[in-house]
Amino acid sequence: MLRRMSPKIYTRTGDDGTTGLFLGGRVSKADALVDAGGDVDEAVAVLGVARAACGDRSLAEEVLRLQRELFVVGADLATHPERRHHLTDGVSRVTDDMVTRLEALIDALVVERPLRPVFVVPGATASGAALDHARTVVRRAERHAVGARAAGHAVSAVALTYLNRASDLLFVLARRAAGEVDEPPSHL
Repeated sequence: MLRRMSPKIYTRTGDDGTTGLFLGGRVSKADALVDAGGDVDEAVAVLGVARAACGDRSLAEEVLRLQRELFVVGADLATHPERRHHLTDGVSRVTDDMVTRLEALIDALVVERPLRPVFVVPGATASGAALDHARTVVRRAERHAVGARAAGHAVSAVALTYLNRASDLLFVLARRAAGEVDEPPSHL
């Protein structure tokens, strides 16, 4: 049975400067954990821009999969620490298998198109630039997640590892999206 949604998008519960955690509890919107979750959300949106600009179907499918997995990271980060046992692997909890999949994909893509040891200036293609933008947002999410963990939040080690590998994958995907036009500047 479908649940009828309220016609209002606003709840007013965040008007006091707090936001809800997944499975209960509230934290300040200024908290490092909220920063990390916001960065993950932003990365998903920027990946949507990359996917919309992408002419390569297999690349677009991989970007969509990464978007969906980042929702898992967001849920993992935003869960009330005492209720983490309610999470489901691969749905709301990041797993080692998710990290392993990213590593295998990175390795396969680098074998297919080896990376050149040069500085890359993003912007050769719209999708490549958006992927590079997403990479920087994921790196920021990782930094904020590390900060949240240092501040005492229950941030899983595998979620941190996933963010690190996701940014590596985005670098490789951006090079693929840029294709042969991804040339280093002549002065480097």
